[in-house]
Amino acid sequence: MKQAIAQITAPLINQNPITRQILGVCSALAVTTALDTALMMSVALTTVLCLSSAVISLLRHHIPHVIRLIVQITIIAALVIVIDEMMQAFAYELSRTLSVFVGLIVTNCLVLGRAEAFAMRNPVGPSVLDALGNGLGYSLILLVVGSIRELLGQGSVLGVVILRPTDDGGWFQPLGLMQLAPAAFIIIGLLVWAVRSVRPEQTEPAQHRVPKARGL
Repeated sequence: MKQAIAQITAPLINQNPITRQILGVCSALAVTTALDTALMMSVALTTVLCLSSAVISLLRHHIPHVIRLIVQITIIAALVIVIDEMMQAFAYELSRTLSVFVGLIVTNCLVLGRAEAFAMRNPVGPSVLDALGNGLGYSLILLVVGSIRELLGQGSVLGVVILRPTDDGGWFQPLGLMQLAPAAFIIIGLLVWAVRSVRPEQTEPAQHRVPKARGL
């Protein structure tokens, strides 16, 4: 039980796939303009991550080593197609908003990385727990970034007005920058800095040192 809890909770902060491993950043930049799209992307990616890890773990002894990446990508792509079709059926407007980014889950290095690094080497149970933990860690960052961008860019969260804009009789002037990709990049950078300030052990050691100047 303790090991299962650790597998789920470790990727939330200590081994977060975005702030610690810098994985899946591209989608985090693209789909976090609002909290609802960030939430839908989080659910889609976590579902694909858990299902693909389960399937790949089940088949790990039957996948030839030389073509394992092709098989993994094929499994992930099939699951992404299913999830995309379900989103179009039950959440069409959000599906249109996310556009091609759901399909790009296939190329998300987090999904393939967990399949290759963990699911190919472990039973189904631990593989699903590992996938769930990483999916929740990824989702946590997306939801934080999406909330900040929607609040500062539109004055609302999930469509509920929190800061009334000036054109609606309020005092808040929405920040247009928050609706652009650089804003997400800045927010994620600040989150990385904040986490590593609180947990300095996450900071990578310097690989290059500037030599000290010698006196004349």
